[in-house]
Amino acid sequence: MPNAWDAGSAKLFASLGFDALATTSSGHAATLGRLDGAVTLDEVVAHAATMAAATDKPLNVDFENAFADDPADAAANIARIVASGAAGCSIEDFTRRGDDPIYELALAAERVAAAAEAAHAGPVRLVLTARAENYLHGRADLADTITRLQAYQAAGADVLYAPGISAASDLRSLVSSVDLPVNVLALPAVPPVAELTEIGVKRVSVGGAFAWAALGAAADAARELLEQGTYGYWDVTARGAAIAKPALGS
Repeated sequence: MPNAWDAGSAKLFASLGFDALATTSSGHAATLGRLDGAVTLDEVVAHAATMAAATDKPLNVDFENAFADDPADAAANIARIVASGAAGCSIEDFTRRGDDPIYELALAAERVAAAAEAAHAGPVRLVLTARAENYLHGRADLADTITRLQAYQAAGADVLYAPGISAASDLRSLVSSVDLPVNVLALPAVPPVAELTEIGVKRVSVGGAFAWAALGAAADAARELLEQGTYGYWDVTARGAAIAKPALGS
């Protein structure tokens, strides 16, 4: 499930044959000239609607921590994603505070329960992914991460996600400890998709990786022009145009 950062990248990925898409908070922020975590709730909701309308593929929204600490406020914000036309969204147990990055377990589970009630209340059931953020914030504690995901499962989540776990043995332990589908973040040390499938992983996403890959290619092209005054980047440009034009015209 590739994470698109704008309508054009969503259309491109859909044209390549992916069955579902996701947004990326860091990629979206980059399109606005900001770092991850610097986009407002209203901007994310508007972006979700734009992205959901861009293709006919189901869209999962990277909704960070639902932009609220209080469970009731998180639920109200989730309801706005339900109305956006998206097929799913995530809720993190990251507090957005550097000094205390992870919600206490009881509050985290209460937030997931409130979010699940809002996600499942409408005529179309929004798929809720509950994320345990330990590994992205210096807390590489597998036991605590599994305990959290089990609590989020009991609270009503539909999919479980602990981004940052990469070892096959840890992923096996995680998958075998829960009953819901598990999402994995594709990182360099993560096993390839075929092995993840054998482990029992049901969904793989890339976070901001494809957005950063695109920015990296653009930076390489710009440096070539600036520093060398040559146009070798046209090899990549021609390939990109050949792929993108049919996708954007569809």
